[in-house]
Amino acid sequence: MDTVSDSMLVRGLVFIGGFTVLYYMLKWSWICWCGFRVYVLSKVWQTDLKAYGQWAVVTGATSGIGKAYANELARRGLDIVLVSRSKDKLHIVAKEIESQHGRQTQIIQTDFTEGHDIYPAIAEALRDLDIGILVNNVGMNYSDKLVHFLDIPNPEQRTTQVINWNGLIINMSSEAGAQPQPMLSLYSATKIFVTYFSRSLNSEYKSQGITVQCVAPFMVSTNMTHNLPPNLLLKSASAFAREALNTVGHSSYTSGCASHALQNIALSIFFPDWLRLSSYCVKQTEKFAQSMEKKIDEMTERSASKED
Repeated sequence: MDTVSDSMLVRGLVFIGGFTVLYYMLKWSWICWCGFRVYVLSKVWQTDLKAYGQWAVVTGATSGIGKAYANELARRGLDIVLVSRSKDKLHIVAKEIESQHGRQTQIIQTDFTEGHDIYPAIAEALRDLDIGILVNNVGMNYSDKLVHFLDIPNPEQRTTQVINWNGLIINMSSEAGAQPQPMLSLYSATKIFVTYFSRSLNSEYKSQGITVQCVAPFMVSTNMTHNLPPNLLLKSASAFAREALNTVGHSSYTSGCASHALQNIALSIFFPDWLRLSSYCVKQTEKFAQSMEKKIDEMTERSASKED
């Protein structure tokens, strides 16, 4: 009897082990296929963005990812409504798009830190346009460097501004919201709101032909990241916008590009929450922030010396 019992136990363990291996093989095969389809096939199998409508509205459109999206959408044949707070910069970007891509532009000057009172005027300005795409990109952090929450400069004002600005974004999230991020606590929290809100809206309205795509990148070379030089991990804004727009129609929740998707997988495997939130990691983040601040200061000094 013992031999029979042992044999049945071994067979049971073999079955469980085999099933587990098969499950993970299928799971990772599916993940690899989805990644290949979204980030590789999408380069040649692109959605016709003009089918959504004649005009695309881009918020935060005068620099960084927003400006890159505006240019890439214009390159793909759409007319662009640029929304930002600097009228002078809006006119400059509008002229660039008109001269480089031959598309129509309109500008709307507004400050998203003022909260919901700004929206009636925006709605009125957009009333007669055939709006097909909205890129809700506008965003801000509460400091130009990594800081503890209680060390935020002008905390009451900056906290309110960040919530007003990021809390109303539907489209552009961040991988900073994928997991809790010490020293980016409020920014991380508002970005996970954007992610959940966007994915829920997409589920509610996709049956009506409305797609809500959530784009959650890692670091992109913009003013927010001090325009650090692009590399294998850090994308330029134009390259990121081009790759992210390719994913439209292929994914409703995306890192935007293959490089950032791989970074997401690596961090989720090697930096689980218990490690990321540990005192050790917070101290290492503090050291990293100090080294980055020093590096940025050196870059600024070199740039100033060249101008002199």
